[in-house]
Amino acid sequence: MAKKQASFEDRLMELEGLVKKMEGGSLPLAEALNAYEAGMALSKQLTKELEDAEKRMLELSGGETAPMEDAP
Repeated sequence: MAKKQASFEDRLMELEGLVKKMEGGSLPLAEALNAYEAGMALSKQLTKELEDAEKRMLELSGGETAPMEDAP
């Protein structure tokens, strides 16, 4: 059976956790490199998902979107 992919929010929290660990400065080099690699992969996934959502929103709105600061 295929494993269900974690939600966008769960993956974002995971990325934030990795960043906090690396910022702490106490990880051994090998673990820091693994955390960096995992973080970069998560970042790419999340960025693609956001880009896809933006494209979908543009399609649904006929290519017109209001800037976020103008949104109600």
